[in-house]
Parts: sequence; C-alpha cells; structure tokens
Amino acid sequence: MTGAYDKPLPTPSPESRPFWDGAKAHRLMVQKCTGCARHWHPPSVLCPGCGGRDFSWVESSGKGRVFSFVTYHRLYNKGWKDELPYVVAVVELEEGARLLSNVIGIDPAEITCDMAVEVAFDDVTEDVTLPKFRPAHPPV
Repeated sequence: MTGAYDKPLPTPSPESRPFWDGAKAHRLMVQKCTGCARHWHPPSVLCPGCGGRDFSWVESSGKGRVFSFVTYHRLYNKGWKDELPYVVAVVELEEGARLLSNVIGIDPAEITCDMAVEVAFDDVTEDVTLPKFRPAHPPV
C-alpha cells in the first residue's frame, strides 16, 4: 500500500460484510445454498437458484475463468489516470459464482474470454482489501 487511495471504496452492507471480512483475511468467501448447493455472488438473503433462505459462507478456491470483460481506455474516475487501459471482468469461479473485478498482471490486449485466472488480494487501505484476478499459474 503506497500513498492515499483515491478510487471509490466499497461500503459493506450487512449481507456483504462476510465477503469483505474474508477479503481482508485474504480469503475469497461466497455464499452456498444448503438446499440446492449453488454458490453465488453478489451476496443476498435468498439463493438465486431456488429462492432458499438457508445458506452458509464458504471459502472459494479463488480459481476461475474470465467469463466476459471490457477494457477501459477512457478516464471515468481520476483514480485510474495512471492505469489506463485497465480491464474489468466477470470472473466465473470454479464453484460457479461470478464476480465483477479487475484482471491485473497482464497486458489488457492479451486477455481473452475463458482465460484461467486466480484471485490476488490488493490491500488498498488499512481497512479494505479488494479481490482482483491475475492469470493462473499454472493455468487451471
């Protein structure tokens, strides 16, 4: 962590607090339905698969694949001025949950859909850690 962090930061809700607490501990936590065994993100009080209310928080492997992505070349927030271009991707985890995050550690021109990635935790402030993704080594 260097200097002041000038990008927007998440504001955890009661539903998302276990996700953000897990990230701070460098653990990628997702919800898992007790009824149908579906994993999901973003956090909610109902399973998006069966509508069940009985779930637990489980640690993901942190491995997945790029489901979809966009490369930003235009500056929409001053916090990214030194990072253009940057990639925002939907990553589908091995467990099936999908997360919106950044792909780092690779030239944006080399990113492809279905590319294997793994979580990389970025401690951006003393209180906030962001899960990001980098190319998997070795590929999954």
